[in-house]
Amino acid sequence: MSFEVVILGSGSSGGVPRGDGDWGVCDPAEPKNRRTRCSMLAKKAGPDGVTNILIDTSPDLREQMLASGTRHVDAVLYTHDHADQTHGIDDLRTFAARARKRIPAWMDEATRASLTHRFDYIFETKLGYPPLLEARTIPPHGVDWSVEGAGGAIPVTTFDQAHGPIRSVGYRLGDMAYSSDVSDLDEAALKAVAGCQVWIVDALRYAPHPTHAHLDRALEWIAAAEVERAVLTNLHIDMDYNTLSALVPANVEVGFDGWCATVG
Repeated sequence: MSFEVVILGSGSSGGVPRGDGDWGVCDPAEPKNRRTRCSMLAKKAGPDGVTNILIDTSPDLREQMLASGTRHVDAVLYTHDHADQTHGIDDLRTFAARARKRIPAWMDEATRASLTHRFDYIFETKLGYPPLLEARTIPPHGVDWSVEGAGGAIPVTTFDQAHGPIRSVGYRLGDMAYSSDVSDLDEAALKAVAGCQVWIVDALRYAPHPTHAHLDRALEWIAAAEVERAVLTNLHIDMDYNTLSALVPANVEVGFDGWCATVG
């Protein structure tokens, strides 16, 4: 079972450059330094079509979906409820209308409570407008489940992550894992990631940060999990693509918007 993984957005909460034009130390002449907010797509093609899983709905979602040529979404998986992971939620309107049904949106209980309150019109009929998403609570961490679509099923399991004072959800889809917003991982999480072909993992900056992994911590996790290939994401304005690429081990890559690989 193989499928394609696409990083739709690889930037931190403000993107690169930030809204005021600040590139930090990132070279504006390097296209891979232009980063939208974190999001990811998994695409599995089969004889009857394609199964698309979207992880998070960043504020840049419309731009990301156009860049990736995505025409439909079979399911959305949310990591947590922060603005940079959720505030593009209304851009799913086009995809729900095309499908003529609500799109399943999987999340933990805390995220479900937050999003169904903040974006109630997305999940229930308001003033005659149809709802866009069907809120679903993820199974317990470590339990195997799947997302179905025209391209066939994509297996899913989740693991718990610390994101500063809150929790976020890590996802393993087949032979790849995704940890975009994480400050600490326990043994169970590292075991869930262990041995996967591709792990897309948070590495916000060089210096330690209270709610995100910094470079050295991410590299320690990558070594401990013994993954074949790791890709750094959630990159701040002090993480220049070429400078960082020269520092990381051979099995570690610096993520960028549009990065893609086939796993499985």
